[in-house]
Amino acid sequence: MTDATVTPTPAPRTKGKSLMSEDARTKKRNAAEKRFRAYGLGAITVGLLFLVSLLWAIVQNGTPAFTQTFVTLDVALLEEKLDKTGNRDIDEIKKVSTFGYNPLIAEALVTATADIETEVTDKDLKKILSASAAALLRDQVIANPDLIGETVEFRLLASSRVDGYLKGRVTREDLARDKNLDAAHLDLIDVMVEQGSVERVFNWDFILGADASESRPEAAGIGVSMLGSFFMMLVVLFLALPIGVAASIYLEEFAPQNRFTDLIEVNISNLAAVPSIVFGILGLAAFIQFAHLPQSAPIVGGLTLTLMTLPTIVISTRASLKAVPPSIRDAALGVGASKMQSVFHHVLPLAMPGILTGTIIGLAQALGETAPLLLIGMVGFIASNYPDGVASGFLDPNSAMPAQIYEWAKRADPAFYERAWGGIIILLLFLMTMNIIAILLRRKFERRW
Repeated sequence: MTDATVTPTPAPRTKGKSLMSEDARTKKRNAAEKRFRAYGLGAITVGLLFLVSLLWAIVQNGTPAFTQTFVTLDVALLEEKLDKTGNRDIDEIKKVSTFGYNPLIAEALVTATADIETEVTDKDLKKILSASAAALLRDQVIANPDLIGETVEFRLLASSRVDGYLKGRVTREDLARDKNLDAAHLDLIDVMVEQGSVERVFNWDFILGADASESRPEAAGIGVSMLGSFFMMLVVLFLALPIGVAASIYLEEFAPQNRFTDLIEVNISNLAAVPSIVFGILGLAAFIQFAHLPQSAPIVGGLTLTLMTLPTIVISTRASLKAVPPSIRDAALGVGASKMQSVFHHVLPLAMPGILTGTIIGLAQALGETAPLLLIGMVGFIASNYPDGVASGFLDPNSAMPAQIYEWAKRADPAFYERAWGGIIILLLFLMTMNIIAILLRRKFERRW
């Protein structure tokens, strides 16, 4: 008798059990799955809470930096003070320093507060204005000498203490130990606010202006630093992208697999994990001390960040090239294309979405780096004006947004700390824009197979 003729014995059926009912083991497995889902949902919820808290703190602390308090005054630009000869010679007018404009501002303050009962003396009225008020008047008079001899309305920056009071950052209790301002000044400011001569408006100078000294934090802006970051990113883009993509294509498609290429791959992976401050030391030694490039120049910062960004671009580009199916290469070679034609005409276009995404993410990472820039001297308050041209934009000393934010955060005046938060908002907007561009480019060039 063969095994085929043996009648199989039916499995014993357990009394009272059914496939439609859960046994103890199934219940335990289902419970474990529900717990795992709950853990994942909890992790996402905690992460979102931290993200919302971070964004709320940034917006809450940084939004006041985009508004500034101004004092409107009618200043009499006396000819006997500013142009004694009366011939409107610009060289003669420039000889009048900011000290020559201070009496004019003091007289305008006395006139503006003449009908207000206040305990503030005429000598102390100037404390409600920024230290940059006289310089602003001088610049406008030099730009338009015809104003001399007339009474002109000027909108001057209020001091950081006055600005902080209207923003809720400074209270009357805080002024008990403050030598710059007292409660009588705040009473005066309350009246001037009601009269409309003191008001908070949107502060374009914060977005478009330059850094200021510690004596006038209300005049500090991030515009020049934004331009410095722009020139640095141009250097990184035009160097890191072609070099990184070319190196990735060679290593992935053409280089033979031997110990030398294995060593290169290991070193690239290691360089991607090197702390950014090490690249700052390398940039200081190679580009400033050895190549004698100008210190604090955006071109030096761009070259340093290029070294830091190259490993990221190489790794992401190689991963994109690997993701292209080998059948694409084989089909191209099968119809008579050369190795180079198959790579550049077929493989590279299909890998372009990943390459562009990796490049933009690498640029975004470089945009937010601070440590390498500090080591090559790109700190705040080194550039007070915009560059004269493209060449000066690359070669003249300048700062960058992350370095500027760091400088503001470590200064003593709370107004600088407020501007540091505002700078973070602008930096985040730049990073979000770059990531959105990466997503759009990936969707535009993405192909299905």
